[in-house]
Amino acid sequence: MIGIFKKFFRFAGSQAKYFYQSLGISLLHAVFEALRIPAIAVVLEELLSGTMGTKTVWTSLIIMLVSIIGCTLTRASMTMKQTIAGYTVATNKRIEIGDRLRYMPMGYFNDNSLGYITSVTTNTAENLQDVATRVIMLTTQGVLTTAMITLAVIFYDWRIGLLIVAGIAGFFGINALMQRKSRKISPQKTEADSRLVAAALEYIQGIAVVRSYNLDQGAKQTADKAIQENEAVNFKLEKTFVPYMCFQSITLKFFGLAMLFVSLLFYLNGTMALMNCLLLVISSFMVYSQLESAGNYSALLRVLDLSMDKIEEIFRTPVMDSDGTEIVPERRDIAGEHVEFSYKNRKTINDVSYLIPQKTTTAVIGPSGGGKTTLCRLMARFWDADSGTVTLGGRDVRNFTLDSLLSNFSMVFQNVYLFNDTIANNIKFGKPGATDDEVREAAKKACCHDFIAALPEGYNTVIGEGGATLSGGEKQRVSIARALLKDAPVIILDEATANVDPENEALLQEAISQLTKNKTIIMIAHRLKTVQHADQILVLDKGMIIQRGTHSQLMETGGLYADFITMREKSIGWKLGGREIPA
Repeated sequence: MIGIFKKFFRFAGSQAKYFYQSLGISLLHAVFEALRIPAIAVVLEELLSGTMGTKTVWTSLIIMLVSIIGCTLTRASMTMKQTIAGYTVATNKRIEIGDRLRYMPMGYFNDNSLGYITSVTTNTAENLQDVATRVIMLTTQGVLTTAMITLAVIFYDWRIGLLIVAGIAGFFGINALMQRKSRKISPQKTEADSRLVAAALEYIQGIAVVRSYNLDQGAKQTADKAIQENEAVNFKLEKTFVPYMCFQSITLKFFGLAMLFVSLLFYLNGTMALMNCLLLVISSFMVYSQLESAGNYSALLRVLDLSMDKIEEIFRTPVMDSDGTEIVPERRDIAGEHVEFSYKNRKTINDVSYLIPQKTTTAVIGPSGGGKTTLCRLMARFWDADSGTVTLGGRDVRNFTLDSLLSNFSMVFQNVYLFNDTIANNIKFGKPGATDDEVREAAKKACCHDFIAALPEGYNTVIGEGGATLSGGEKQRVSIARALLKDAPVIILDEATANVDPENEALLQEAISQLTKNKTIIMIAHRLKTVQHADQILVLDKGMIIQRGTHSQLMETGGLYADFITMREKSIGWKLGGREIPA
């Protein structure tokens, strides 16, 4: 228990001082609680001596009032300090997690599901702000109050004091067994919570697929199973702890009863005064009350411990920005030398070397799964290469801070993600401090001003999570407007027009031409008219560059690229539903 407390105070960082202050106030609160015993003693002494008077009544009343007022004020103060500190710790950790995730390699997100990461920032952080505050407050208060009352009892009779201490020792012995059991069971709860969040997110995010394939019952069964498993684990947790809590309660009740009978026995054999006997009999009903409450909540300490472990696990994950410096390169050429990269023991980039001169266009083509996207993302350091080097302006990308490196890149992906915010704010992701005029100018260049202006709230229209209210072409143009506003010197286009209908494609091509003026361009594409005018073409297959050159050079040498172009040319003129298939 003490070890978990120390761990939490370290974990709390700057907020630990408020918890330490609350512990001091808890000690003062326990003193005020213990004042009830001398208040009762004053009355009993006067009653038994037959000299009961107004002065005695007022003395006892004043002591009780001091006790009540002191308890009220100290309880309010320590509750406020611990509550504010608990919520602040959870808030700070959530923000720190968000900041740290920005600098983690993309492999972390492949290895850890969205449900797990979401669970850490929701359920786990909530355990900190709710469970931690309640558990720490009640356990410390219970232990300190019992300790103060025990000291007060020892003042009147040390023998009964030792009996109380024996009861406390028995309580902590059972509590230690409960903590040991909790160490085995609590991980199951945190894992069940993570699975529940993951199942719920998967069901919600995949609802369109579920409906289109009429898989509602199967998908619902998966979510229901996670809910039922979570229920079973929580029930198992309670069923495991209840017997220990009952034994704790029985132990304290037994020693409270023993305290009563032993006090009477001492009085009857003449070794205890009547006043002390009556006082200790009354005290037997209050000495363990706070400790019993503390014991019931102490079972949650293990949940608190595991919550801290899960959050600290994220902070132990290496980030990619630990040794970088702010660099502004003099030129924007990109080069790779003997670059290799593997994902889960599968080599996706195999001994690749290339040079992309500044302000030139490089097309990257090849069969699906050949490593095209991975190669481009290594340039922007979404991952670090296993071996070899990737440079920007002659400087290893690992020497940059991620922020200074990414300031050189604008990226337009095939699958565009827009945030549940206004269109204006989504465009401003490219330049957070942009003015409304700059946003509109970027939207006009990206050929999306007209459809935005036609929306009910114009640029202030909230577009829903993932841009759900926009078409694919509209989302792509908003993404290009975002990249235009950023105005980075290097542009990566990852199949930016692959899933766009012909009507939108013309607008997108015009938007892309605005985006790529006087830039270093790397494009992943399959369409002939997109790649044939590139300054160089890199052909990737199985993670290796098997061909490189201009369109005419590669057509002369033959091979995979020529085969690819021949296949595309044969498809030109094909019609489907009266519409010509684009090249």
